[in-house]
Amino acid sequence: MKFTVSTEIALPRERVAQLLADPAHLPMWLRGLVLHEPLNGMHGQVGTKSRVVFRTGRQEMECTETITRREPADLHGIPSGSIVYFEREIVAKGMWSAARERLTEAGPETTLWVSENEYRFSGLLMRLVGLLMPGSFRKQTRQHMQDFKAFAEYGTDVREARG
Repeated sequence: MKFTVSTEIALPRERVAQLLADPAHLPMWLRGLVLHEPLNGMHGQVGTKSRVVFRTGRQEMECTETITRREPADLHGIPSGSIVYFEREIVAKGMWSAARERLTEAGPETTLWVSENEYRFSGLLMRLVGLLMPGSFRKQTRQHMQDFKAFAEYGTDVREARG
């Protein structure tokens, strides 16, 4: 299954890239994140594998994330007109996914964030989930992007919305 979602963020591309890359900000916009810890390497660097745990209600999902691309490596002084790439693969029980994120300048103070996602499922249960609920993966990705946009533009923290 493949899909692409996008959003515009009212901040310069370099600032958006820096916010996305900073692990300290992840809990503020990545809804349900319990843990994101590098197993080797440094957070966000190509080749780094991290253990990631999400909680939704009473359900927990653990996966391994591998950073496969980050360009440019230095997110300061990014040349105008260039594209920022963040790419990763995620493996969990019964699932493999790849996310390819691109940040481009949509204007002097606006960034277009495009997220291309691919999912592959193994095992009966995960194949059924993929067949019966394909829209839930797109909806979750769109929610993460909207949460990041609210965090970046207004400082909204998803943890404060929990009741």
